[in-house]
Amino acid sequence: MELDALSRKELLKLREEVDTALNTLDARRKAEARKAAAAAAKEHGFDLDELVEAAKGSRKTQQKNPPKYRNPENPTQTWTGRGRQPAWIKEALERNQSLDMFEI
Repeated sequence: MELDALSRKELLKLREEVDTALNTLDARRKAEARKAAAAAAKEHGFDLDELVEAAKGSRKTQQKNPPKYRNPENPTQTWTGRGRQPAWIKEALERNQSLDMFEI
C-alpha cells in the first residue's frame, strides 16, 4: 500500500480502521485467554470465577504496614518507618531528638 499516494482524508480513515481492528483484536485475544484459563481451571477441578473471586478476597485480607511512629503534637500524624520521612520527623531529627521518642 502506497501511503504517500493517499490523501489526508483517506489516511485518517485508514487510521480509524486500524484502531478499530486493534481494539477488536485485543478483545478477541482476551476472550481466547479467558477461554484457555477457564479450560485450565476446569482441568484442575475448579471454576475460573471461583479462582478469580478467591484471588480478589486474598488481597482484601492483606494489611498495610502498621504505623511505628506518632507525632506527639498531632497524634493523627503517623509513619510506618518506611519510605520518605515525614516533615515532622525530619524537623525533630534536625533538633537532635531521637527517633525513639516517637515510637508507638
